[in-house]
Amino acid sequence: MPKNSPMSRLSEALVETADGMLRIGLMDEKTHREITARHLPETERTIEIPVPSGEDIRAMREKAKLSQVIFARRLNLTPGYISQLERGVKTPKGPALVLLNLIRKRGIDAIS
Repeated sequence: MPKNSPMSRLSEALVETADGMLRIGLMDEKTHREITARHLPETERTIEIPVPSGEDIRAMREKAKLSQVIFARRLNLTPGYISQLERGVKTPKGPALVLLNLIRKRGIDAIS
């Protein structure tokens, strides 16, 4: 299916079936999202990445037993930025957000 093209009849049927299964409780939200995201046109797809709080970021760093300087170096960020994130002055975005979520799910060794 080319980019930005309308859904094929098969894709429409799959999405409609998944919607019905969700509506009657045979499918949970997460599974529904995973199935339907593949069949939606690219313009309608969204990726939801949870944003960790400053406390979450500090807890990840402390769990890894790293100083702000070493943690920042591992993420290719500045120690000042890590400090701002931990204090809640700034919110992680872009690649930093993706790396922090990877660390949250799999630990610091996931980015080594």
